[in-house]
Amino acid sequence: MPRLALLIVALTNQDYLGRAYETLLWPLLGFLFLPITTLTYAIAMNDLGGTKGWGLVAVVVATMLDLGLLRRRSGPPR
Repeated sequence: MPRLALLIVALTNQDYLGRAYETLLWPLLGFLFLPITTLTYAIAMNDLGGTKGWGLVAVVVATMLDLGLLRRRSGPPR
């Protein structure tokens, strides 16, 4: 789902990602490996005033989600 959202943002509002990233390389790599972080970084840079304060918190949480560190675990630990 995050890849679909990133694709929709890229197709409908090309300037949104362009303001956050200087080259096309980082959004492409982000699409493949860290889609939630890529999208959240663009939101932080465009709407939250960069990677300071809440923007940094959002990017850190998104990175943790992408890496699977904030997973819901069901059942007892193994």
